[in-house]
Amino acid sequence: MMLMPSPCSLQSEFLQSPSLSSPVFFNNTYKLSYNKFPRLKFVFIPAVSLFTTKSYPTETRGLQSPILGNKDYKLCPKESEKRKGLPIKEEEQESLDFDKKASKFKVQDLLDTIKALPFKGVDHIVNVLEKESGILNISEFNDALMALVTADEPDLVLRLYSNLSCYSLEPDAWTFSIVVRCHCKKKDPSEAKRVLDQMVQKGFNPNVAILTTLINSFCKMGQLRNAFQVFEVMDRIGCKPNVQTYNCLLKGLCYVGRVEEAFELLEDIKKTTTEPDIYTYTAMMDGFCKVGRSDEAMELLNEALEMGLTPNVVTFNTLFDGYAKEGRPMKGFGVLKLMKQRNCRPDYISYSTLLRGLLLWGKVLAGFRIFKELEGNGFEVDEKLMNSLVRGLCRKSLKENAPVEFAYEVFDEMKKGGFDIAQSTYALVIQALCVANKADDAFINLHQIVRSGYIPRLITINNVIRALCVRGNVEEAFYVLVLMYENGKIPSRMSYDILIHELNRQERTLGACNVYGAALVRGVVPHKKPRR
Repeated sequence: MMLMPSPCSLQSEFLQSPSLSSPVFFNNTYKLSYNKFPRLKFVFIPAVSLFTTKSYPTETRGLQSPILGNKDYKLCPKESEKRKGLPIKEEEQESLDFDKKASKFKVQDLLDTIKALPFKGVDHIVNVLEKESGILNISEFNDALMALVTADEPDLVLRLYSNLSCYSLEPDAWTFSIVVRCHCKKKDPSEAKRVLDQMVQKGFNPNVAILTTLINSFCKMGQLRNAFQVFEVMDRIGCKPNVQTYNCLLKGLCYVGRVEEAFELLEDIKKTTTEPDIYTYTAMMDGFCKVGRSDEAMELLNEALEMGLTPNVVTFNTLFDGYAKEGRPMKGFGVLKLMKQRNCRPDYISYSTLLRGLLLWGKVLAGFRIFKELEGNGFEVDEKLMNSLVRGLCRKSLKENAPVEFAYEVFDEMKKGGFDIAQSTYALVIQALCVANKADDAFINLHQIVRSGYIPRLITINNVIRALCVRGNVEEAFYVLVLMYENGKIPSRMSYDILIHELNRQERTLGACNVYGAALVRGVVPHKKPRR
């Protein structure tokens, strides 16, 4: 299938007929018989619908570019001393904003049809597209590509594009933009750059959206040199970067730790007509926080507020993370207060980052407060964080005689909620209960841990036996030994010594003899012996 150029273009004035040796003249009012050329499909546009464009003489300028190489491109002459970029059709310039371009295809229906094919060859897929679209031209082909992009099928888009010439179709600016985007999505910016080179060689001028996409892809890969080369090309072809372009470069510099250069870039942005937005400041703040300069990040936040910018939840979360990494998690309470004053609702990441920092640096009681606030706002804490909180509260109660009730409250919520409780969490809870003279609760939890399939460590067993013996509950302490026997766990010598000592104290000599004998049968010789 052949596409005819616009009747107003120079190429339309003199075209070689595919079936005759003599040239055929076409204009915008000439009508062809489809019977004469049945294999060709022509698209005619009435003259009244065509754009009226000026015709400029072309001039050749040498363009040196680190990304496009040294090439001569035909550029439009200057108008009012303002540099123009490479020539591009007005309608194609509009189509370059592919994020806003809607496809007429029903994406899911198209995908279902393609997936139902016995073979996934390009020929079969193109047949589907022809059937779906009727007459297949480059515009409708682009619609199909955009449908596949929307459906997150970049591989299929690239396969179709590689066979485009087989169907007598020539890519336009929109086609190239889609393909560049797909290569970037596949984390292959080098191939995207090659396609961009082809785009320029074909006479199409990439717009800021596609160049920013390529810059962002290079930055995400840590290839800052290539990203800045593309940035230089933007200036050479007269494409003015926007704030999104600068934001990509800022994030890229911060990603590789070049924070000072990123800050210099931020200062340069302020000197241009491009105003930084909250994402610009957030990127720079994140860079400062990653290198332990959270106070400077806070200064940037204050500057953004003075400019009238509205920080979002990501902006504040950056500070939570920065202060936590610096060992100053309590600073997060000030951030949380400011966040609420600015009517920015904390999300799960806000609370969990703050809570994780507080637990990491031993501020467990403050962490418990954040945990309660987190739950009060309808968030569900994940198992790992709840296990960490319980263990932290238990250690606090063991070292500083803090109340064990906080730890047991969270622990009880975990049991009721069906959370996966780590064995180390169970052990610390049992130990904390024993120290807090809550032997009955410790005994119940020991029984539960064994029933759930865990075999507790000997130190945990001995803590429960000792706590029960202190309470005088020898029968329950003896039952702990039986429980261990039944689950293949041999109590230690200390286990028997604790129980024999308590039986001797209660003058229950026969019971002490029984325990002593049971130890000998299992190859354990206790230090304590029954009284005679």
